[in-house]
Amino acid sequence: MLVAEGLAKHYGGVTALDGVGITLEAGEVHALVGENGAGKSTLVKIISGVVRPDGGTIELDGAPVRFADARQAARQGVAIVSQELMTYDDLTVLENLFPYGAPLRRGLVSNREMRRLARPVLSELGLDPAPYARVGSLPLADRQLLEICRALLQEPRVLILDEPTSALPREAADRLAATTRRLADRGLAVLYISHFLEEVMRVADRVTVLRDGHAVLPAAPASGVGLDSLVTAMLGAAAPAAADPRRVRRARTGGAPVAFTDVTVPGRLREVSLNAAGGEIVGLAGLQGSGHLAVLDAVCGRVRPSRGAVRLPNGVTPRSARHAVTAGVAYVSGDRKGRGLMLDKPLWENVTSVTWLGQGRDGALPRRSRLVERARTGLERLRVRGDVHARAGDLSGGNQQKAVLAKWLDAGPAVLALDDPTRGVDVGARAELHRIVRDLAAEGKVVLVASSDLAELVDLCDRVLVFQHGKVVDTLAAERLTEPGLSLAMNAGFAAPAP
Repeated sequence: MLVAEGLAKHYGGVTALDGVGITLEAGEVHALVGENGAGKSTLVKIISGVVRPDGGTIELDGAPVRFADARQAARQGVAIVSQELMTYDDLTVLENLFPYGAPLRRGLVSNREMRRLARPVLSELGLDPAPYARVGSLPLADRQLLEICRALLQEPRVLILDEPTSALPREAADRLAATTRRLADRGLAVLYISHFLEEVMRVADRVTVLRDGHAVLPAAPASGVGLDSLVTAMLGAAAPAAADPRRVRRARTGGAPVAFTDVTVPGRLREVSLNAAGGEIVGLAGLQGSGHLAVLDAVCGRVRPSRGAVRLPNGVTPRSARHAVTAGVAYVSGDRKGRGLMLDKPLWENVTSVTWLGQGRDGALPRRSRLVERARTGLERLRVRGDVHARAGDLSGGNQQKAVLAKWLDAGPAVLALDDPTRGVDVGARAELHRIVRDLAAEGKVVLVASSDLAELVDLCDRVLVFQHGKVVDTLAAERLTEPGLSLAMNAGFAAPAP
Protein backbone atom coordinates (compact mmCIF):
# COMPACT_ATOMS: atom_id res chain seq x y z
CA MET A 1 0.00 0.00 0.00
CA LEU A 2 2.68 2.53 1.06
CA VAL A 3 6.26 2.03 -0.09
CA ALA A 4 9.09 4.37 0.95
CA GLU A 5 12.55 3.90 -0.56
CA GLY A 6 15.90 5.59 -0.04
CA LEU A 7 14.63 8.26 2.37
CA ALA A 8 17.34 10.66 3.52
CA LYS A 9 17.26 13.67 5.82
CA HIS A 10 20.02 15.91 7.13
CA TYR A 11 19.89 18.62 9.78
CA GLY A 12 23.01 20.68 9.34
CA GLY A 13 25.89 18.28 9.74
CA VAL A 14 23.75 15.60 11.37
CA THR A 15 22.35 12.74 9.29
CA ALA A 16 18.97 11.73 10.68
CA LEU A 17 18.15 9.22 7.91
CA ASP A 18 20.46 7.67 5.35
CA GLY A 19 18.70 5.73 2.60
CA VAL A 20 15.96 4.14 4.71
CA GLY A 21 13.07 2.24 3.16
CA ILE A 22 9.93 0.71 4.60
CA THR A 23 6.82 -0.98 3.17
CA LEU A 24 3.41 -0.85 4.87
CA GLU A 25 0.91 -3.44 3.66
CA ALA A 26 -2.85 -3.48 4.08
CA GLY A 27 -3.95 -5.85 6.84
CA GLU A 28 -0.58 -5.74 8.60
CA VAL A 29 0.97 -4.16 11.70
CA HIS A 30 4.55 -3.12 10.95
CA ALA A 31 6.50 -2.12 14.08
CA LEU A 32 9.33 0.42 14.00
CA VAL A 33 11.79 0.35 16.89
CA GLY A 34 15.13 1.87 17.76
CA GLU A 35 16.87 3.99 20.34
CA ASN A 36 16.01 7.65 20.77
CA GLY A 37 17.86 9.48 18.02
CA ALA A 38 17.87 6.43 15.72
CA GLY A 39 15.71 8.21 13.11
CA LYS A 40 12.22 6.88 13.92
CA SER A 41 10.62 10.29 14.42
CA THR A 42 12.17 11.66 11.23
CA LEU A 43 10.93 8.70 9.20
CA VAL A 44 7.42 9.06 10.62
CA LYS A 45 7.36 12.81 9.98
CA ILE A 46 8.37 12.27 6.35
CA ILE A 47 5.75 9.58 5.74
CA SER A 48 3.03 11.73 7.34
CA GLY A 49 3.96 14.91 5.45
CA VAL A 50 5.30 16.89 8.41
CA VAL A 51 8.89 16.95 7.06
CA ARG A 52 10.14 16.85 3.48
CA PRO A 53 12.99 14.43 2.74
CA ASP A 54 16.28 15.43 1.17
CA GLY A 55 16.12 12.30 -0.96
CA GLY A 56 14.10 9.18 -1.65
CA THR A 57 10.57 8.42 -2.83
CA ILE A 58 7.18 7.49 -1.40
CA GLU A 59 4.47 5.62 -3.29
CA LEU A 60 0.87 5.15 -2.21
CA ASP A 61 -1.08 2.44 -4.04
CA GLY A 62 1.65 2.38 -6.69
CA ALA A 63 1.52 6.14 -7.44
CA PRO A 64 4.31 8.52 -6.33
CA VAL A 65 3.24 11.05 -3.69
CA ARG A 66 4.89 14.07 -2.12
CA PHE A 67 2.83 15.45 0.74
CA ALA A 68 3.03 19.20 1.34
CA ASP A 69 1.89 18.84 4.94
CA ALA A 70 0.15 16.49 7.37
CA ARG A 71 -3.32 17.64 6.33
CA GLN A 72 -2.67 16.71 2.72
CA ALA A 73 -1.36 13.32 3.85
CA ALA A 74 -4.53 12.82 5.91
CA ARG A 75 -6.71 13.67 2.90
CA GLN A 76 -4.98 10.87 1.00
CA GLY A 77 -5.54 8.40 3.80
CA VAL A 78 -2.39 8.65 5.96
CA ALA A 79 -3.23 9.51 9.58
CA ILE A 80 -0.79 9.88 12.47
CA VAL A 81 -1.17 9.84 16.22
CA SER A 82 1.95 11.52 17.58
CA GLN A 83 3.74 10.68 20.80
CA GLU A 84 3.58 14.34 21.79
CA LEU A 85 -0.08 15.05 22.37
CA MET A 86 -1.78 17.41 19.92
CA THR A 87 -5.08 17.86 21.74
CA TYR A 88 -6.66 21.29 22.09
CA ASP A 89 -7.05 21.41 25.85
CA ASP A 90 -9.37 24.43 25.93
CA LEU A 91 -11.83 22.82 23.51
CA THR A 92 -14.43 20.15 24.21
CA VAL A 93 -14.15 16.44 23.48
CA LEU A 94 -16.33 16.76 20.36
CA GLU A 95 -14.41 19.79 19.10
CA ASN A 96 -11.17 17.83 19.46
CA LEU A 97 -12.56 14.83 17.61
CA PHE A 98 -13.74 16.96 14.68
CA PRO A 99 -11.26 19.88 14.46
CA TYR A 100 -11.69 20.03 10.67
CA GLY A 101 -14.66 19.12 8.54
CA ALA A 102 -17.23 18.74 11.34
CA PRO A 103 -20.55 17.31 10.05
CA LEU A 104 -23.12 19.94 9.12
CA ARG A 105 -26.91 20.10 9.27
CA ARG A 106 -28.56 22.92 7.36
CA GLY A 107 -25.24 24.68 7.13
CA LEU A 108 -24.52 24.50 10.86
CA VAL A 109 -22.24 22.18 12.84
CA SER A 110 -24.34 19.23 14.04
CA ASN A 111 -23.44 18.14 17.58
CA ARG A 112 -25.91 15.27 17.28
CA GLU A 113 -24.15 13.91 14.20
CA MET A 114 -20.75 14.31 15.83
CA ARG A 115 -21.94 12.29 18.84
CA ARG A 116 -23.39 9.61 16.54
CA LEU A 117 -20.14 9.25 14.60
CA ALA A 118 -17.91 9.36 17.66
CA ARG A 119 -19.84 6.94 19.87
CA PRO A 120 -18.72 3.62 18.31
CA VAL A 121 -15.09 4.72 17.99
CA LEU A 122 -14.95 5.92 21.61
CA SER A 123 -16.61 2.71 22.74
CA GLU A 124 -14.09 0.55 20.90
CA LEU A 125 -11.28 2.17 22.92
CA GLY A 126 -13.21 1.99 26.18
CA LEU A 127 -13.80 5.74 26.48
CA ASP A 128 -16.97 7.41 27.70
CA PRO A 129 -16.12 11.09 28.29
CA ALA A 130 -18.74 13.82 28.58
CA PRO A 131 -18.94 15.20 25.01
CA TYR A 132 -18.73 18.81 26.16
CA ALA A 133 -16.02 18.34 28.78
CA ARG A 134 -12.85 20.39 28.29
CA VAL A 135 -10.11 18.04 27.15
CA GLY A 136 -7.57 19.70 29.43
CA SER A 137 -9.55 18.38 32.40
CA LEU A 138 -9.16 14.75 31.30
CA PRO A 139 -6.38 12.39 32.48
CA LEU A 140 -3.34 12.09 30.23
CA ALA A 141 -4.29 8.51 29.27
CA ASP A 142 -7.75 9.62 28.09
CA ARG A 143 -6.25 12.44 26.05
CA GLN A 144 -3.94 10.00 24.30
CA LEU A 145 -6.83 7.69 23.48
CA LEU A 146 -8.85 10.66 22.19
CA GLU A 147 -6.06 11.38 19.70
CA ILE A 148 -6.37 7.84 18.40
CA CYS A 149 -10.16 8.23 18.13
CA ARG A 150 -9.68 11.43 16.13
CA ALA A 151 -7.39 9.64 13.70
CA LEU A 152 -9.82 6.73 13.27
CA LEU A 153 -12.69 9.13 12.53
CA GLN A 154 -10.73 10.20 9.43
CA GLU A 155 -11.19 6.62 8.14
CA PRO A 156 -7.51 6.29 7.14
CA ARG A 157 -5.96 3.56 5.02
CA VAL A 158 -2.56 4.00 6.69
CA LEU A 159 -2.49 4.61 10.45
CA ILE A 160 0.72 5.64 12.20
CA LEU A 161 0.73 5.11 15.98
CA ASP A 162 3.77 6.77 17.58
CA GLU A 163 4.18 5.48 21.16
CA PRO A 164 0.40 5.02 21.53
CA THR A 165 0.58 3.33 24.95
CA SER A 166 3.29 5.48 26.57
CA ALA A 167 0.76 7.23 28.85
CA LEU A 168 -1.65 4.33 29.29
CA PRO A 169 -2.15 2.02 32.27
CA ARG A 170 -1.79 -1.68 31.53
CA GLU A 171 -5.52 -2.36 31.05
CA ALA A 172 -5.92 0.46 28.49
CA ALA A 173 -2.68 -0.55 26.75
CA ASP A 174 -3.90 -4.14 26.37
CA ARG A 175 -7.22 -2.89 25.01
CA LEU A 176 -5.45 -0.68 22.47
CA ALA A 177 -3.23 -3.56 21.39
CA ALA A 178 -6.31 -5.68 20.71
CA THR A 179 -7.93 -2.78 18.83
CA THR A 180 -4.80 -2.34 16.71
CA ARG A 181 -5.00 -5.97 15.64
CA ARG A 182 -8.68 -5.58 14.75
CA LEU A 183 -7.92 -2.51 12.65
CA ALA A 184 -5.28 -4.42 10.71
CA ASP A 185 -7.68 -7.30 10.22
CA ARG A 186 -10.12 -4.82 8.62
CA GLY A 187 -7.49 -3.93 6.01
CA LEU A 188 -5.64 -0.94 7.49
CA ALA A 189 -1.89 -0.68 7.16
CA VAL A 190 -0.59 0.15 10.64
CA LEU A 191 2.87 1.52 11.44
CA TYR A 192 3.41 0.95 15.16
CA ILE A 193 6.22 2.71 17.04
CA SER A 194 6.88 1.65 20.62
CA HIS A 195 9.69 1.30 23.14
CA PHE A 196 7.81 -1.52 24.89
CA LEU A 197 9.39 -4.44 23.08
CA GLU A 198 7.12 -7.10 24.61
CA GLU A 199 4.18 -5.07 23.29
CA VAL A 200 5.78 -4.93 19.85
CA MET A 201 6.20 -8.69 19.75
CA ARG A 202 2.56 -9.18 20.75
CA VAL A 203 1.08 -6.78 18.19
CA ALA A 204 3.35 -6.72 15.14
CA ASP A 205 3.51 -8.89 12.03
CA ARG A 206 6.86 -7.43 10.96
CA VAL A 207 9.53 -5.36 12.67
CA THR A 208 12.04 -2.84 11.30
CA VAL A 209 14.89 -1.67 13.56
CA LEU A 210 16.64 1.65 12.98
CA ARG A 211 20.05 2.56 14.36
CA ASP A 212 21.93 5.80 13.61
CA GLY A 213 19.69 6.59 10.65
CA HIS A 214 19.99 3.16 9.01
CA ALA A 215 17.61 0.19 8.83
CA VAL A 216 19.79 -2.45 10.50
CA LEU A 217 16.98 -5.03 10.65
CA PRO A 218 14.49 -4.36 7.83
CA ALA A 219 10.99 -5.90 7.78
CA ALA A 220 11.83 -8.98 9.84
CA PRO A 221 8.90 -11.32 10.64
CA ALA A 222 8.05 -10.68 14.30
CA SER A 223 7.45 -14.37 14.90
CA GLY A 224 11.08 -15.11 14.06
CA VAL A 225 12.77 -12.36 16.11
CA GLY A 226 13.51 -12.68 19.82
CA LEU A 227 13.70 -9.82 22.31
CA ASP A 228 17.45 -10.28 22.71
CA SER A 229 17.92 -9.94 18.95
CA LEU A 230 15.83 -6.77 18.86
CA VAL A 231 17.80 -5.16 21.68
CA THR A 232 21.11 -6.12 20.08
CA ALA A 233 20.01 -4.66 16.75
CA MET A 234 18.90 -1.43 18.46
CA LEU A 235 22.03 -0.92 20.54
CA GLY A 236 24.66 -2.70 18.50
CA ALA A 237 25.46 -4.64 21.68
CA ALA A 238 23.71 -6.14 24.64
CA ALA A 239 21.40 -3.84 26.55
CA PRO A 240 22.92 -2.16 29.60
CA ALA A 241 22.03 -4.21 32.62
CA ALA A 242 20.07 -2.45 35.31
CA ALA A 243 21.20 -3.41 38.79
CA ASP A 244 18.48 -4.93 40.96
CA PRO A 245 17.80 -2.18 43.50
CA ARG A 246 16.84 -4.72 46.15
CA ARG A 247 20.43 -6.02 46.06
CA VAL A 248 22.05 -2.59 46.23
CA ARG A 249 22.81 -0.91 49.55
CA ARG A 250 22.45 2.81 49.19
CA ALA A 251 25.16 5.13 50.48
CA ARG A 252 22.64 6.86 52.74
CA THR A 253 19.30 5.61 54.05
CA GLY A 254 16.91 6.63 56.78
CA GLY A 255 17.11 10.38 56.08
CA ALA A 256 14.31 12.79 56.94
CA PRO A 257 11.11 11.55 55.28
CA VAL A 258 8.16 12.80 53.34
CA ALA A 259 5.30 12.00 55.71
CA PHE A 260 1.53 11.79 55.20
CA THR A 261 -0.65 11.63 58.31
CA ASP A 262 -4.32 10.72 57.76
CA VAL A 263 -4.41 12.74 54.53
CA THR A 264 -7.77 13.15 52.83
CA VAL A 265 -8.21 14.84 49.44
CA PRO A 266 -11.90 14.78 48.50
CA GLY A 267 -12.56 12.32 45.70
CA ARG A 268 -8.91 11.20 45.56
CA LEU A 269 -7.36 10.17 48.90
CA ARG A 270 -8.97 8.83 52.08
CA GLU A 271 -7.04 9.00 55.37
CA VAL A 272 -3.71 8.00 53.82
CA SER A 273 -0.66 7.72 56.06
CA LEU A 274 2.77 6.93 54.64
CA ASN A 275 6.47 7.65 55.11
CA ALA A 276 9.16 7.77 52.42
CA ALA A 277 12.63 8.19 53.86
CA GLY A 278 15.66 9.87 52.36
CA GLY A 279 17.70 7.35 50.38
CA GLU A 280 14.62 5.30 49.53
CA ILE A 281 12.80 4.87 46.19
CA VAL A 282 9.10 4.39 46.88
CA GLY A 283 6.74 3.42 44.07
CA LEU A 284 3.09 4.48 43.78
CA ALA A 285 0.85 2.17 41.77
CA GLY A 286 -2.80 1.83 40.98
CA LEU A 287 -5.41 1.82 38.26
CA GLN A 288 -6.57 5.11 36.82
CA GLY A 289 -8.31 7.18 39.50
CA SER A 290 -7.09 4.97 42.37
CA GLY A 291 -5.39 7.87 44.16
CA HIS A 292 -1.69 7.15 43.67
CA LEU A 293 -1.17 10.24 41.49
CA ALA A 294 -2.85 12.39 44.14
CA VAL A 295 0.10 11.61 46.42
CA LEU A 296 2.43 13.34 43.96
CA ASP A 297 -0.01 16.25 43.61
CA ALA A 298 -0.12 16.71 47.39
CA VAL A 299 3.67 16.57 47.74
CA CYS A 300 4.01 19.08 44.90
CA GLY A 301 1.45 21.47 46.42
CA ARG A 302 -1.00 21.15 43.53
CA VAL A 303 -3.75 19.96 45.87
CA ARG A 304 -4.26 20.67 49.56
CA PRO A 305 -5.75 18.10 51.91
CA SER A 306 -9.10 18.77 53.53
CA ARG A 307 -7.89 16.71 56.51
CA GLY A 308 -4.54 15.45 57.73
CA ALA A 309 -1.05 16.76 57.08
CA VAL A 310 1.73 16.46 54.49
CA ARG A 311 5.25 17.13 55.76
CA LEU A 312 8.39 17.48 53.64
CA PRO A 313 11.83 16.47 54.98
CA ASN A 314 12.43 20.01 56.28
CA GLY A 315 9.12 19.94 58.18
CA VAL A 316 7.36 22.28 55.75
CA THR A 317 3.79 21.71 54.54
CA PRO A 318 3.52 22.58 50.83
CA ARG A 319 0.83 25.27 50.37
CA SER A 320 1.12 25.69 46.58
CA ALA A 321 3.17 24.44 43.64
CA ARG A 322 5.54 27.39 43.89
CA HIS A 323 5.90 26.94 47.64
CA ALA A 324 6.71 23.25 47.17
CA VAL A 325 9.46 24.12 44.68
CA THR A 326 11.06 26.61 47.05
CA ALA A 327 10.78 23.98 49.82
CA GLY A 328 12.86 21.51 47.81
CA VAL A 329 10.39 19.45 45.74
CA ALA A 330 11.15 18.56 42.11
CA TYR A 331 8.40 17.28 39.82
CA VAL A 332 9.59 15.30 36.80
CA SER A 333 6.77 14.51 34.37
CA GLY A 334 6.70 12.11 31.45
CA ASP A 335 4.63 14.76 29.65
CA ARG A 336 7.72 16.59 28.34
CA LYS A 337 5.76 18.81 25.98
CA GLY A 338 3.04 19.91 28.37
CA ARG A 339 4.84 20.00 31.72
CA GLY A 340 8.52 19.41 31.18
CA LEU A 341 10.28 21.71 28.74
CA MET A 342 10.00 24.92 26.79
CA LEU A 343 10.61 23.19 23.47
CA ASP A 344 11.30 26.39 21.50
CA LYS A 345 13.91 27.63 23.99
CA PRO A 346 17.58 26.62 24.19
CA LEU A 347 18.67 23.95 26.62
CA TRP A 348 20.49 26.35 28.91
CA GLU A 349 17.31 28.37 29.49
CA ASN A 350 15.38 25.19 30.27
CA VAL A 351 17.94 23.79 32.68
CA THR A 352 18.28 27.01 34.68
CA SER A 353 14.62 28.01 34.55
CA VAL A 354 13.64 26.70 38.00
CA THR A 355 16.37 28.51 39.94
CA TRP A 356 16.35 31.61 37.74
CA LEU A 357 12.67 32.12 36.90
CA GLY A 358 10.89 29.93 39.44
CA GLN A 359 12.92 30.68 42.56
CA GLY A 360 14.65 33.94 41.61
CA ARG A 361 17.90 32.70 43.16
CA ASP A 362 20.05 34.10 40.33
CA GLY A 363 18.88 37.67 40.76
CA ALA A 364 16.85 39.88 38.45
CA LEU A 365 19.61 40.16 35.81
CA PRO A 366 21.81 37.07 35.99
CA ARG A 367 24.89 36.76 33.83
CA ARG A 368 24.07 34.63 30.80
CA SER A 369 27.54 33.12 30.68
CA ARG A 370 27.16 31.83 34.24
CA LEU A 371 23.77 30.28 33.50
CA VAL A 372 25.10 28.64 30.33
CA GLU A 373 28.07 27.15 32.15
CA ARG A 374 25.91 25.85 34.98
CA ALA A 375 23.52 24.27 32.49
CA ARG A 376 26.41 22.67 30.62
CA THR A 377 27.68 21.11 33.86
CA GLY A 378 24.24 19.75 34.71
CA LEU A 379 23.71 18.30 31.25
CA GLU A 380 27.14 16.66 31.25
CA ARG A 381 26.38 15.08 34.62
CA LEU A 382 23.35 13.36 33.09
CA ARG A 383 25.15 12.62 29.79
CA VAL A 384 22.67 14.59 27.70
CA ARG A 385 23.58 14.51 24.01
CA GLY A 386 22.99 18.00 22.69
CA ASP A 387 24.57 21.43 22.56
CA VAL A 388 23.64 23.69 25.44
CA HIS A 389 22.46 26.31 22.91
CA ALA A 390 20.30 23.85 20.90
CA ARG A 391 16.50 24.04 21.04
CA ALA A 392 15.10 21.57 23.54
CA GLY A 393 12.58 20.46 20.92
CA ASP A 394 15.37 19.25 18.63
CA LEU A 395 16.58 16.61 21.09
CA SER A 396 15.53 12.98 21.04
CA GLY A 397 12.90 11.90 23.54
CA GLY A 398 15.41 10.28 25.90
CA ASN A 399 17.66 13.34 25.96
CA GLN A 400 14.64 15.59 26.48
CA GLN A 401 13.64 13.55 29.51
CA LYS A 402 17.14 13.78 30.96
CA ALA A 403 17.03 17.54 30.33
CA VAL A 404 13.81 17.75 32.38
CA LEU A 405 15.62 15.99 35.23
CA ALA A 406 18.65 18.30 34.85
CA LYS A 407 16.35 21.32 35.17
CA TRP A 408 15.08 20.17 38.54
CA LEU A 409 18.45 19.00 39.83
CA ASP A 410 19.80 22.49 39.16
CA ALA A 411 17.54 23.64 42.02
CA GLY A 412 19.10 21.16 44.47
CA PRO A 413 15.89 19.38 45.56
CA ALA A 414 15.49 17.12 48.58
CA VAL A 415 12.44 15.34 47.13
CA LEU A 416 11.98 13.94 43.64
CA ALA A 417 8.38 13.30 42.53
CA LEU A 418 8.56 11.27 39.31
CA ASP A 419 5.46 10.74 37.16
CA ASP A 420 6.08 8.18 34.38
CA PRO A 421 9.72 9.36 34.23
CA THR A 422 10.74 7.16 31.28
CA ARG A 423 7.59 7.56 29.17
CA GLY A 424 8.46 7.31 25.49
CA VAL A 425 12.19 6.62 25.86
CA ASP A 426 14.15 3.67 24.55
CA VAL A 427 15.68 0.81 26.51
CA GLY A 428 19.13 2.43 26.66
CA ALA A 429 17.86 5.82 27.85
CA ARG A 430 15.58 4.08 30.33
CA ALA A 431 18.48 2.19 31.92
CA GLU A 432 20.50 5.43 32.08
CA LEU A 433 17.64 7.33 33.74
CA HIS A 434 17.19 4.54 36.26
CA ARG A 435 20.89 4.70 37.10
CA ILE A 436 20.63 8.45 37.66
CA VAL A 437 17.61 8.05 39.94
CA ARG A 438 19.40 5.39 42.00
CA ASP A 439 22.43 7.66 42.35
CA LEU A 440 20.19 10.50 43.56
CA ALA A 441 18.60 8.22 46.13
CA ALA A 442 22.08 7.19 47.26
CA GLU A 443 22.74 10.88 47.97
CA GLY A 444 19.90 10.80 50.48
CA LYS A 445 17.06 12.28 48.44
CA VAL A 446 13.48 11.08 48.87
CA VAL A 447 12.27 9.56 45.59
CA LEU A 448 8.57 8.93 44.87
CA VAL A 449 7.79 7.20 41.55
CA ALA A 450 4.41 6.74 39.89
CA SER A 451 4.51 4.74 36.66
CA SER A 452 2.07 3.03 34.33
CA ASP A 453 4.87 0.55 33.53
CA LEU A 454 4.88 -2.25 36.10
CA ALA A 455 8.31 -3.46 34.99
CA GLU A 456 9.72 -0.02 35.78
CA LEU A 457 8.32 -0.08 39.31
CA VAL A 458 9.75 -3.56 39.89
CA ASP A 459 13.16 -2.63 38.47
CA LEU A 460 13.53 0.73 40.19
CA CYS A 461 11.76 0.75 43.56
CA ASP A 462 12.64 -0.53 47.03
CA ARG A 463 8.93 -0.90 47.79
CA VAL A 464 5.67 -0.05 46.05
CA LEU A 465 2.47 1.21 47.67
CA VAL A 466 -0.62 -0.02 45.85
CA PHE A 467 -3.72 2.19 45.89
CA GLN A 468 -7.40 1.46 45.37
CA HIS A 469 -10.25 3.91 45.87
CA GLY A 470 -8.00 6.47 47.51
CA LYS A 471 -6.42 4.13 50.06
CA VAL A 472 -3.23 2.06 50.33
CA VAL A 473 -4.32 -1.58 50.02
CA ASP A 474 -0.91 -3.25 49.98
CA THR A 475 2.84 -2.63 50.15
CA LEU A 476 5.11 -4.84 48.04
CA ALA A 477 8.84 -5.21 48.63
CA ALA A 478 11.69 -7.70 48.22
CA GLU A 479 10.56 -11.06 46.79
CA ARG A 480 6.89 -9.99 46.77
CA LEU A 481 7.66 -7.10 44.40
CA THR A 482 6.94 -8.73 41.03
CA GLU A 483 4.92 -7.72 37.98
CA PRO A 484 2.25 -10.42 38.59
CA GLY A 485 2.08 -9.40 42.24
CA LEU A 486 1.65 -5.74 41.38
CA SER A 487 -0.96 -6.46 38.75
CA LEU A 488 -2.97 -8.62 41.14
CA ALA A 489 -2.74 -6.08 43.96
CA MET A 490 -3.86 -3.24 41.68
CA ASN A 491 -6.82 -5.16 40.31
CA ALA A 492 -7.88 -7.29 43.27
CA GLY A 493 -6.72 -5.33 46.28
CA PHE A 494 -4.16 -7.88 47.41
CA ALA A 495 -0.81 -9.14 46.18
CA ALA A 496 0.26 -12.54 45.03
CA PRO A 497 2.04 -14.66 47.64
CA ALA A 498 5.82 -14.75 47.50
CA PRO A 499 7.18 -17.39 45.11
